[in-house]
Amino acid sequence: MELRIRNLREDRDLKQKDLAKLLNCTQQTYSRYETGENTIDIRSLIKLADFYDTSIDYLVGRTNNPQRIL
Repeated sequence: MELRIRNLREDRDLKQKDLAKLLNCTQQTYSRYETGENTIDIRSLIKLADFYDTSIDYLVGRTNNPQRIL
């Protein structure tokens, strides 16, 4: 998951502080999500999936298909 959320952020030329603001956490906390030092909570996963218009399954590595299936 860590690599996916970092790649999604970098592909959109966003900074960690941008995503930290979205998730209402510090940049340091968000950085720890990207490195796997901290486990991201389900509410934040939902926010990220909505923000990137992808599925939680993609974010956590359960599928390689980034498209959201409704």
